[in-house]
Amino acid sequence: MKSWKTVFISLVLCSAFVTLFLSGCGGPKAFTKGEYDDPTRVELLDDKFNEADMQQMADTVIRAMVSCDYVSKAPKPPVVIVEKVQNRTEEHIDTVSMTDKIRTSLIKTAKVRFVNKEERGTLDEEYQYGDSGYVSGPTAKKKGKQTGADYILSGALATNVQQVGNDKFIYYKLTMNLTNLESSTIDCTEEREIRKKYNKHSVGL
Repeated sequence: MKSWKTVFISLVLCSAFVTLFLSGCGGPKAFTKGEYDDPTRVELLDDKFNEADMQQMADTVIRAMVSCDYVSKAPKPPVVIVEKVQNRTEEHIDTVSMTDKIRTSLIKTAKVRFVNKEERGTLDEEYQYGDSGYVSGPTAKKKGKQTGADYILSGALATNVQQVGNDKFIYYKLTMNLTNLESSTIDCTEEREIRKKYNKHSVGL
């Protein structure tokens, strides 16, 4: 018959082993090793909007806008104000990044120029500071010399989700419009659609 001391030691060792096993299997883990990845590679890791979707949509819009007659045949690059792409989906999508990507790529084409609407408050402060007497006269920037915009670039991202059995279909549509600021007409427009299919799989140990 085992002594109480032997039984106690056995229970302690068993408890320690179980604790160690559970901490190794289900405890919190940290990402400690990383490597650079190719941002252009398409990997559908989940059923959410991803970088590849954003890139495909942005590329389509950019090609359409620079090839539009009102832009490509303009005597000089039109000046554009960009509005943030509206998110009409139920997902949390960074449409600010999408807007910035489209604007940056369009600027690099040298076919359009953009007014920095977001910095108008800072510009006004600088004009006031330039008139304060602290800035050298020849270098002070005056009001009344800003370039007026010719167009407003705006758009919206919409989605539709359908589930049939174990299949899930996700449809995204980005619509972008270039609106003439003087006539209010939409001179250029483009749509890009993406449809993805996912399969539901059981997850078990």
